[in-house]
Amino acid sequence: MNVLLSVRAVEKSFGAVRALGPVDVDIRPRERLGLIGPNGSGKTTLINCITGLFPPDAGVIVFKGIDITHEPAYRRARRGLSRSFQIPRPFVGMTVLENLLVPMDYLGKGGGSEEIARADEVLASVGLIARRNDPSEALSQLELRKLELARALVAEPEVLVADEAMAGLSEGEIDDILSLLFRLNESGVAVVMIEHIMHAVMRFSERIICLETGKIIAAGTPSEVADNPLVQKVYFGEQNHR
Repeated sequence: MNVLLSVRAVEKSFGAVRALGPVDVDIRPRERLGLIGPNGSGKTTLINCITGLFPPDAGVIVFKGIDITHEPAYRRARRGLSRSFQIPRPFVGMTVLENLLVPMDYLGKGGGSEEIARADEVLASVGLIARRNDPSEALSQLELRKLELARALVAEPEVLVADEAMAGLSEGEIDDILSLLFRLNESGVAVVMIEHIMHAVMRFSERIICLETGKIIAAGTPSEVADNPLVQKVYFGEQNHR
């Protein structure tokens, strides 16, 4: 199996609480992977370890054959491992275009007309080109979600982690973000979707991993995971009682 990103025996604790692990995950090129689980199950901790926000206490993370376990987040981003965040935090007082040029400069991709052209290309791909000169604080919730994705895409990732990119959106807006992620995946980017909106993650994912108390309790196709009795008990039961 061709593996783009490999996570082996990764663990993370906060004080006396083990939040994650040991966990093994493989992500293949161009894959659409869904990551689900109850609140506090370890999803965000896993992604933070993968993308470099937290150093794992144990285990190894390999990206494109390179051990990145102890690399800082910006180096991982430069290698092609990018993420969006659950709560969009645009640079207030800057235009939509400038919000892309800042991370491009940080990643060593900014500073000239080619970079502006690249930023415009990304804005067009997410449907924000008409807003390029508008202040970021003037954007709607849907547009803020798109801007958050755009800031991750300027890094030209091979793996994109989309952390609850559809939270708080209407059904039509969810479809809009899903279409964007499908197009991105079709362009060659592997997408890891963390999401509580189950019909969206089931529709998008080729494979789903379910976490509970920091460990993987199920992995497989959407139908296999949905039919898993343990997943139904610990996750879908929670969903039904919301």
